[in-house]
Amino acid sequence: MTKFKLMATCAAGIEALVGKELRDLGYQTQVENGRVRFEGEVKDIIKTNLWLRTADRIEIIVGEFDAKNFEELFQNIKSLPWEKLLPMDAKFPMNGRSHNSKLHSVPDVQAIAKKAVVNKLNDTYHRRTRLPETGALYSLETRINKDHVIVTLDTTGESLFKRGYRVAKGPAPLKENMAAALVMLTNWYPDMPFLDPMCGSGTIPIEAALMARNIAPGFNRDFDCEKWNWVDEKLVNNVRDEADNQADYDKEIDIMASDVDGNLIDAAKVNAQEVGLLHDISFKQLAVQDFKTDKINGVVISNPPYGERLSDKASVIKLYKDLGKVFRPMTSWSKYFLTSDLEFDKTYGQKATKTRKLYNGSLRTDYFQFWGHKIRK
Repeated sequence: MTKFKLMATCAAGIEALVGKELRDLGYQTQVENGRVRFEGEVKDIIKTNLWLRTADRIEIIVGEFDAKNFEELFQNIKSLPWEKLLPMDAKFPMNGRSHNSKLHSVPDVQAIAKKAVVNKLNDTYHRRTRLPETGALYSLETRINKDHVIVTLDTTGESLFKRGYRVAKGPAPLKENMAAALVMLTNWYPDMPFLDPMCGSGTIPIEAALMARNIAPGFNRDFDCEKWNWVDEKLVNNVRDEADNQADYDKEIDIMASDVDGNLIDAAKVNAQEVGLLHDISFKQLAVQDFKTDKINGVVISNPPYGERLSDKASVIKLYKDLGKVFRPMTSWSKYFLTSDLEFDKTYGQKATKTRKLYNGSLRTDYFQFWGHKIRK
């Protein structure tokens, strides 16, 4: 079987999580900014697309070299083994990026890279007319950073954060892989109570339930590579069946999700139903100020409003103070809040045990962590 050089791309700040996920799946990794390198066969491409919770996509590294002029770029790309990857009818758009490099014009980089692939395929398939590009999609990208070129083939298609379950959306929804990262960065285990008191359309509690049930996050969607002529459909089905067999639907879990907006609770229930987890999450329309519980040793995770608009500032400050009033007394619980207000803990009324810088899209945020002290039962 062919072994590929692969990389899982991800948002800045969560590379270590992606690396841990890959190592837990049995791969040796090399963690870099915005990506984690590993190696694998076709089965591993399918498996990692299905199982990685925090990555954006899985890409094959077709080639890697230095280039300081377009002739070097063209010849190096043309020399790559495109005949092993792209059939004659492949549809292969070429994307491009360039940073701190002599070849700084991205449109020119794309055009030259595309031309190199076309020339190689014309030679391979003895074509004198234009390649049809009517078949399956093989998305290519040429990245150049400090004159170092990495040429990749995307196996995923739409980003892995698009799990397929979010059919009902609320305002400013958190991406699914970021929500998964927030859960993975806590001390929560599935035998502990879990609460998202401002759950919106339900992404954080749904991701927690997927983890608790050991359900592969990609089971509800397809990937571009599954349509490729050299990817065996039987192999795909076997990997998917293996993943399905690993799910645990019997474990008792206690996941609570609430929001003051009843429409958002309805949306969250629709999304949970779509992924088959409606009965695993206790949804309730409730203002965070009214939350009460006798449960101990739980975890709170929330992505409260940021108040980026000035008119929201006063109400957001009041909300943050109310969060402190409600959750500070719950000393056996650990609490985690993601916000772009870098002084959140001052308003909350307690110094954070730890903060972690994360990027929600392009927005700098901090993940404020308040660790609890477990009570022995």
